[in-house]
Amino acid sequence: MATATLTIDLDALLSNWRALDAQSAAQTAAVVKADGYGLGADRVARALMRAGVDRFFVAAAEEGAALRQAVGPAPEINVFSGHMRGDADMISDMMLTPMLNSTEQIVRHLEALPAHPFGVQLDTGMNRLGLEAPEWAAVQDLIMQRGPTLLMSHLACADEPDHPMNPRQLSAFKEMTDGLDVPRSLSATGGILLGSDYHFDLTRPGVGLYGGMPFVDATPVVSLSVPVIQVRDVAAGESVGYGNMWIAQRDSRVATIAAGYADGIIRAMGEKVDVFAEESRCPMIGRISMDMIGVDVTDARAEPQTVELLGQHQSVDTLAEAAGTIGYEILTSMGQRYQRRYKSS
Repeated sequence: MATATLTIDLDALLSNWRALDAQSAAQTAAVVKADGYGLGADRVARALMRAGVDRFFVAAAEEGAALRQAVGPAPEINVFSGHMRGDADMISDMMLTPMLNSTEQIVRHLEALPAHPFGVQLDTGMNRLGLEAPEWAAVQDLIMQRGPTLLMSHLACADEPDHPMNPRQLSAFKEMTDGLDVPRSLSATGGILLGSDYHFDLTRPGVGLYGGMPFVDATPVVSLSVPVIQVRDVAAGESVGYGNMWIAQRDSRVATIAAGYADGIIRAMGEKVDVFAEESRCPMIGRISMDMIGVDVTDARAEPQTVELLGQHQSVDTLAEAAGTIGYEILTSMGQRYQRRYKSS
């Protein structure tokens, strides 16, 4: 079957990083977890290094090990999940910096790798990862004697600038860290956009680098071109696809395109999304199936050979809204069957 092409514009990625970097006086790192949000952490990180990025964040030690092999010994690679059981050799051999999340992890790390760098994650109200204030108070003196590389926390509602949780977490973070001679980090993409009070010493943009909300000024990074397998005439009253979900209201031209939910085109999008044949908007029709989707190309200026699902005409967040999800899920769901093409000047 013909293969769809996922194009990743590395120049756009770097433009987004530079734009977010310019919004603060802090050092700007980059989050490349989940294989660079599905776009290839190796290629993404190497491109970002050309822009001067020398600190990366990943979700787990295994991701960090793979990234280390791609980028070499120079960058700092931080692990959000900290020092999990069985990770000591990998953390040591691959020069990873765990963000320790609990007293259990602190004990594990200091016993196994007493001289190895680490940071500490603090819980300021999200109740996901990190030491709560009483736990931090109990171990703070011990930790400070060991010289952590970073104290960090994570904002729960940064995508909503007016949410009262943002200043509440900011206050909690300052209360737990003010006066300590350690670099601090609170902000991912949304936090950067909240302003300088949230920036501290290091910011950690993630989804904004890849063109996702809440960074509304982001340059699109990803485009998806899907080949047309066949175009047929469908008479008024005839149906298309599983379950007879779409009935032609007029004599129509219907294209079948070579992608589906196995490629990360979420089935719940249904008929809420269009594709583009050059500048012509063409509705997706009927059910999205595993490998194929019906498209009404009756009004296209010319019979298409390919259609654009994602790109200049339609963002990841447009697709996400149609599917009742978020841009993160769209990006990280992009299937491995796509032919991937990287653009860079």
